[in-house]
Order: sequence, then C-alpha cells, then structure tokens
Amino acid sequence: MQKSVIEVSHLFKDYQTAAGPFPVLKDVNLRIDSGDYVAIMGPSGSGKSTFMNILGCLDKPTKGQYVLDGHPVATMEENAVAGVRNKTIGFVFQGFNLLARSSLLDNVALPLVYSGIEKPERHRRAKVLLEKVGLGKHINSRPNQISGGQQQRVAIARALVNNPRLILADEPTGNLDSVTSEEIMALFGELNKEGITIVLVTHETDIAEHAKRQVRFLDGKIVEDTLTERPTPDTLDPQEIDHV
Repeated sequence: MQKSVIEVSHLFKDYQTAAGPFPVLKDVNLRIDSGDYVAIMGPSGSGKSTFMNILGCLDKPTKGQYVLDGHPVATMEENAVAGVRNKTIGFVFQGFNLLARSSLLDNVALPLVYSGIEKPERHRRAKVLLEKVGLGKHINSRPNQISGGQQQRVAIARALVNNPRLILADEPTGNLDSVTSEEIMALFGELNKEGITIVLVTHETDIAEHAKRQVRFLDGKIVEDTLTERPTPDTLDPQEIDHV
C-alpha cells in the first residue's frame, strides 16, 4: 500500500468573531499519497486557503487529526512541527515572496540558512536548482531584473532546496500570463514525475487539469474528489490529432 504524505480526519476549523465561532472547515477528510498531484479548487470563502494553511502547518485546526508524513501534528511540540515542515514541505506562493535586494542565488539558498548549512554548500545547491529551472545564467541577478515567470521559477527552486517530499503551491500562476502559466505547470509536471507530491490551490480550471486529481471545496466541505481525465490519441477526435 502506498504511503500517505497527508492524511486528515474529521478536520474542523472555526474562527472566533464578535458574534461567536465562525465555521470555515466542516468535517474534512482527505488522504494524499506519495507521488500524487492534487489541485484544490473552490470559490472564495469555500475554505480551501484555510485548508492549505493547515496542511502547511501555518495554522491549526479547531479539532480533528492531521498526519503529515507519518507525524501527528496536533501532538507535537512547536519546534518539532517546524522541523518536520521545513524538511517535508516546499512552499510556492502567488506573490513569489522573493527578497528584492538579494541575488537569485541567495534567494534560493535562504531556507538552508535555517538548516545550518554552510555558505559554500548553500550556494552549490542553489546554483544546481537555478540551472534546473532554466535560470543558471541569472544567478547574480536580482528579482526586479527578471520577468514574473522567471521569478516564479526562482520561487520553485527555493521550494526545492531542502529536498522536500511535498510542494504546497497557492495560486502559483495567479500573477502570470497564460503562456508563462503553462510553462510553470510544465515544470510542476516534471517535478511530479520525479516523485515529488504536489498540492496546489487554483481558481482556474485549465490549471487544475494539469493535476492528476481535483478536490473541490464548497462551504467548508469537500464536495468532489475526482481523477483528472487526460485525452490520449485513442480518445481524441481525429480532427484534433493534427493539433496535438
């Protein structure tokens, strides 16, 4: 049986307001196995962003169980949770979150500072990853000297620098044009083929179709969990084959 990277059971999340508790997540159950590629979808206010924050150990559920890579998060000390998070998860955000005054090399290497890795090794790993995402010639550039798509590639390289088993991506193409978005999704596809588990939040159906599985939230609940069907030469319309 394939090992799960994420397993949540009867997860609830309430936020306290002046009028009392406001429920955001309501009895969510989900298992994501190693090597899976999942798109989390749903309208604004459906709970998907709160759910992703809990998966990333950036927020805590009101009740329920979350097991991350075999570790029951609720019963762990804060330092232990931070250690598992830094070792297991790479984060990619819509806004890139790069340091404007630092080189691309230093941006990618930054997470290794907190891991106690010496500077020469940090830079070696960062350079390898920048080359992997096609930016090996720009290691000394700053974020404002490259395009938005290139900045997102830097953010992906940074997410990979600790060799995570899981990437959590929050609207990773939200600030990109359609052509650049496709390039970024192709990169995610290659990373998934290498065995990295990917979970991404997106509002865009065409972006979600790159994933192997789509999980849809509505009013704090999962209302749909389906495998993405990809067309094959046997199922394509003959008139479309010339365009594939």
